[in-house]
Amino acid sequence: MLRIITQEAEARSELRRISDRAYSVEILHKEATVREIIQTVQRQGDKALLDYTLEFDGQSLTREQLRVSGSELDAAYQQVSKELLEAISLAREQIEAFHRLRVPKSWVHFDENEAVLGKRYTPVDRAGLYVPGGRAAYPSTVLMNAIPAKVAKVPKIVMVTPPGENGKLPAAVLVAAQEAGVTEIYRIGGAQAIAALAYGTETIPAVDVITGPGNIYVTLAKKTVYGKVGIDSLAGPSEVLIIADRQANPVHVAADLLAQAEHDPMAAAILIATDSDLASKVQTEVSKQLNDHPRKLLAEKAVAHYGLIIVVDTLETAAELSNLFAPEHLELEVEEPWELLEKIRHAGAIFLGNSTPEAVGDYLAGPNHTLPTSGAARYASALGVETFIKHSSLIQYSPQALQKMSSAIQILARAEGLHSHGESVRLRMENEYVDPQE
Repeated sequence: MLRIITQEAEARSELRRISDRAYSVEILHKEATVREIIQTVQRQGDKALLDYTLEFDGQSLTREQLRVSGSELDAAYQQVSKELLEAISLAREQIEAFHRLRVPKSWVHFDENEAVLGKRYTPVDRAGLYVPGGRAAYPSTVLMNAIPAKVAKVPKIVMVTPPGENGKLPAAVLVAAQEAGVTEIYRIGGAQAIAALAYGTETIPAVDVITGPGNIYVTLAKKTVYGKVGIDSLAGPSEVLIIADRQANPVHVAADLLAQAEHDPMAAAILIATDSDLASKVQTEVSKQLNDHPRKLLAEKAVAHYGLIIVVDTLETAAELSNLFAPEHLELEVEEPWELLEKIRHAGAIFLGNSTPEAVGDYLAGPNHTLPTSGAARYASALGVETFIKHSSLIQYSPQALQKMSSAIQILARAEGLHSHGESVRLRMENEYVDPQE
């Protein structure tokens, strides 16, 4: 059963505990295993991938089976319902439309000193997408990771995902990948898949950026290879925080909490309510909805360990506690959500009003559902086209512009003890170079 807390000091302590759950000593000890896996993949390439797939996934594959074939991709369309295909297509359209609004534009500025300054945005050459398997199939994760890369005009989009029984991959995942513009798909998961994307093997090409959520081994592998490649974030267990007032529907609030709890036994489901009667009703309703829940055991674990109801006197206090937690998902199920929004500083995605459950953002509203977790919303943002684009500074000085700035540049160079920095400017101020051979 969800615990109810009424003391602010205890609430703050519990929020910190839940936020830090992904960084326990037990979890961090897994880093040594991850480093060993990565080093083995670097040394042995495809052989290591096949060995680890047999060891961890129980699937015996050949090197040729690592890459998903064209015939398997074609067959996937015959294995999904018309309704599911239409839903995937609608989600693709919505997500693509949103991310097209976020594409940065290159620009050039001509200033009064005859200098030209600007920014030039270009996509990475290759993007690697990790799509988790195991407990469920996630076509939505495919769309959310691949579409921003496609909109950014990344030439090669490589997807990896763990194989299921008999090496099969979910048809919905394969269809979503094709709809989203993925160019290559490999049936490989875990830390070994991240190593393959970062360093390349005989079969899998090395990429420039790796995105997508995964289990703790995947997350630690992304942390380890960062620097060799770029990554989107270090995704921890999923979380939702709901701020609700007296007018909120307890049935809806309970369903939204369980929508997060059913993800993972470490998922966090937190309600901050300004009404004690609502808090009690939500507590009862969560227990009721869990009775016949198809993922009851998993959701119960999440609720028991990382579920929480906090009762506060004001929405201002609720906003303060939310900012302390910096949730991945924040729902404002209050009478005036846009007014409360002004007090929110840290959240990955914000869902405003009673008709906006987190599920709309998970699937097809448009904004990305790959979001910062474990308090990272204090400094990080959602995955987007920017993840797959880098910018280069553009600088051009005319002789006149360099003349105007030469003295200040030389002074700064001398202050830093960098002789040739200053000389590179001073010498340009003197006569033009004369070739001694002429």
